[in-house]
Amino acid sequence: MSFLKNGRHERLESYREKYKDFMALEREDGILECRLHHEDGPAVHGWEAHHAWREVWIDIGRDPENEVLIVTGTGDRWQIGNPEVWKTPFREWDREEQLALYHDSSRLIENMVFNIDIPTIGIVNGPGTHCELATLCDITLCTEDADFFDPHFLGGTPPGDGMALTLQRTIGPKRAAYYAYTGKKIDGHTAVELGLANECLPREDLLPRAREIARMMMERSKMTRHLTHAILSRPWRQAVVEDMGFHLMHQSYEMTTNREGALANLMKNAHRFRDR
Repeated sequence: MSFLKNGRHERLESYREKYKDFMALEREDGILECRLHHEDGPAVHGWEAHHAWREVWIDIGRDPENEVLIVTGTGDRWQIGNPEVWKTPFREWDREEQLALYHDSSRLIENMVFNIDIPTIGIVNGPGTHCELATLCDITLCTEDADFFDPHFLGGTPPGDGMALTLQRTIGPKRAAYYAYTGKKIDGHTAVELGLANECLPREDLLPRAREIARMMMERSKMTRHLTHAILSRPWRQAVVEDMGFHLMHQSYEMTTNREGALANLMKNAHRFRDR
């Protein structure tokens, strides 16, 4: 029955190389650190990176040598948005490309929630978009200048690809509606007060603190870790099943029917982002 214990999976050396342009993967004593990046600087939103994030959760989840996962960014920003990815309006995309983006957008969240069976720690190391990837982790640490805002409505698009969902399920529907409509900054201290994050720390203390928590987790048995994560991640699994497709399809419908396109909408509302 050894196949039940070991199974077939890629070794870290293999999938580290596969995703090296988008994330740096390092493991020590079972603790895997996944650092999102672009040319070793802050990660930049783009469709290739988007696809890589979807796929990496599968390989990480399949590898039994990964015992605890830490997800963080690079430098002083969590991620940099890139409006140019919408230079061609979504309604002008080939239908196969539209479908591929739909799957990438849904699987990016689904694969993280359903394919990772080990404890997870997210570090929002500065401002940036798509903080849901860190918010979905069991424990979330952040720096004071983090910003958990959802930019979609301010930019003229319904919020459908994950951040609004995490806001609804962490801070409640009333607060989520307020922050989705207004785009008001949710800094690190506010995120802790509202329940989006657990600790707000100086940037240089984030990774040491995450490693400290991870080592504490490693003191428990593998079965205890896995089954505790299963309990603690269950609300996210329920949220994805119940609402993720609904959110994403509403955003997709607007983008498909919008004649101006997401980039034109964003430029029209650029003054709303001057402090970001």
